[in-house]
Amino acid sequence: MLFTFGELLVMLLVILIAAECFTNAPEHLGQKLNISEGVTGSLFAAVGTAMPETLVPILAIMGSSANAQVNQEIGVGAILGAPLMLSTLTTFMMGMAVFRRRKAAGHIRPERTGFLRDLHFFLASYSLSALAMFVPHEGPLAMLRGAISVLLVLTYFVYVLVTLRASSQLVEQGHATEADHDMFLQKIGLPVNWFTIIAQLALGLGLLVGGAEGFIAGVENASGLLGISPLLLSLMIIPIATELPEKINSILWIRKGKDTLAFGNITGAMVFQGTLLCHRHCADTVGAAHRSVCLSLMITLAATIWLRIVASRAGGVRVWHVLVNGALYLLYLSIALHA
Repeated sequence: MLFTFGELLVMLLVILIAAECFTNAPEHLGQKLNISEGVTGSLFAAVGTAMPETLVPILAIMGSSANAQVNQEIGVGAILGAPLMLSTLTTFMMGMAVFRRRKAAGHIRPERTGFLRDLHFFLASYSLSALAMFVPHEGPLAMLRGAISVLLVLTYFVYVLVTLRASSQLVEQGHATEADHDMFLQKIGLPVNWFTIIAQLALGLGLLVGGAEGFIAGVENASGLLGISPLLLSLMIIPIATELPEKINSILWIRKGKDTLAFGNITGAMVFQGTLLCHRHCADTVGAAHRSVCLSLMITLAATIWLRIVASRAGGVRVWHVLVNGALYLLYLSIALHA
């Protein structure tokens, strides 16, 4: 017992160090490329920090055939649980990180067009993935599942193109990526160039993946003492561990006033997961019969629609708005644990 929780603590410290190492590397990369904060957050940072939760479902689904059903449940739960965590718990944690300074009515100001673009792409792709749950694996409609899978992959490539195309205009409007602090590798006397930027990105990402994988192993060991089913485990516990990089990076950015980077890191990862990861969900799904799966879909969509509504209002997103997303996560927990 003590060893398990000691392992969790050590892995959490590794993730915290890795997040500090990782966060300012994309800023220097974006500054060097002269691109907007939206591109830096939604593409570079989001895809990089999405690696831990990307690996978990893929490895689970491709795991031993002897535990095919368990592996499939863990994989699908991790795929659907990741957007759930990002749209509810992570946004809530960002709000709490600035609550004392900005108060409940204070503004959170991600660049509006990019924020709405991310939400629109996620809502469209995630809704398609939800639809795929009700399409049978066999019969005349089976091909529709494959068509949705292909469409999800194409959607992400369109999203990348649209995001990159908007970058130059945003830079002209003053939304260029600016690095506020020296890179960590500069502190040991290395210059800032392409090699050191990529090296620090690789170092930070490697530590993030290693720390998250170790944390996941510790969470799985601890959950065995609680008697939680593989599906519920993957929907509730594994995403908390795998989403730690996004949570910590976004909290660090929003505390520095970099709201666009903070939210772009979250919403960009949601689009990545709602398209490329949910593409795997279309091929391997546990079906709509599982109450936990349906509940996670509904809460995720409700949280994202809420963000879309408040972002489109004249006053924009306020701190108390993202605290509502935390309440939605508590609602999910209360229903799922008593199901």
